[in-house]
Amino acid sequence: MKKSCKITVLPGDGIGPEIMESAIEVLKAISKKYGINFEFHEALIGGAAIDATGDPLPEETLKLAKESDAVLLAAVGGEKWDNLPTDRRPEKGLLKIRKELDLFANLRPGKAYTALLDASPLKENLIKGVDLLVIRELTGGIYFGEPRGIEERNGEKVGYNTMIYYEHEIKRIAKLAFDIARNRRKKVTSVDKANVLEVSAVWREIVTEVHAEYQDVELEHMYVDNCAMQLVRRPKDFDVIVTGNLFGDILSDEAGALTGSLGMLPSASIGERYALYEPVHGSAPDIAGQGIANPIAMILSAAMMLEITCKLPEAARDIENAIDKVLEEGYRTGDIWAPGTKKVSTKEMTKAIIKYII
Repeated sequence: MKKSCKITVLPGDGIGPEIMESAIEVLKAISKKYGINFEFHEALIGGAAIDATGDPLPEETLKLAKESDAVLLAAVGGEKWDNLPTDRRPEKGLLKIRKELDLFANLRPGKAYTALLDASPLKENLIKGVDLLVIRELTGGIYFGEPRGIEERNGEKVGYNTMIYYEHEIKRIAKLAFDIARNRRKKVTSVDKANVLEVSAVWREIVTEVHAEYQDVELEHMYVDNCAMQLVRRPKDFDVIVTGNLFGDILSDEAGALTGSLGMLPSASIGERYALYEPVHGSAPDIAGQGIANPIAMILSAAMMLEITCKLPEAARDIENAIDKVLEEGYRTGDIWAPGTKKVSTKEMTKAIIKYII
């Protein structure tokens, strides 16, 4: 456990400031309970940064992030900035900070809450008990491979990208997956397309080599098309899924959608030195400033920070258990509300969660 944790706070745009306020309040409650000191430093990113400085990621923000133990980010973007040039839009700030901090792994939990089973598109017997984690390689693969481009060949337009992975990129993401699985249910599913792609054949070979150091963890290999199907057919069988950038982009959204509550899903992007925690949902500018946003994904992102960066897993469990209890009692923000439950504001939901932490 760390005695103190320096955190760069990036509220961003839309509902970002509201849900970030909720996360900070929860962390203050954790601070009192566990005696850990949180040092919060707020900075600009996204549209808010563009309005103030003309840059979606000011140098001051990046410098602060590199001097911190962790970065908490709420959301970026909105219609206000949609007509800006692509390289000056809010989302570029997010992509740049991930790259500059070399955040090579994205962790996306997919957990089915008992109180929200009705929200899932799957039958209750399939989704009940689902608790999986998708680990997506974030800085390599087809999104960054060269050569890439759009050109004309033989009189017609051609677009091309290169899917490429180096041995060290595969090794570090595989090691991370096995390390995390050791503290879960000790099973890793490595997803590839090794039957048709050479890059996947190398991926499978390297993951298998790394597994030799983790004989206490079960490893299974699965083709991406089969994995997409099995996530719907038998999601409870998955523990940790590790895969490349492209496949992970798709599968993490599918896994999240299975729970029926995308607005409640947290994520972590981590590297050798830095880590950034953010909710999966967007900035929801249509409800910004109304006090009705769901803060749970942001609060759960802070819980991931407590476990991974602050080395305080018991505090993370406190937050998760508090959220379980609040949902069981019927508290709901508008996005997850259903007849017979209690519709509450962002602040009311936050207070209810804190009540079970302290």
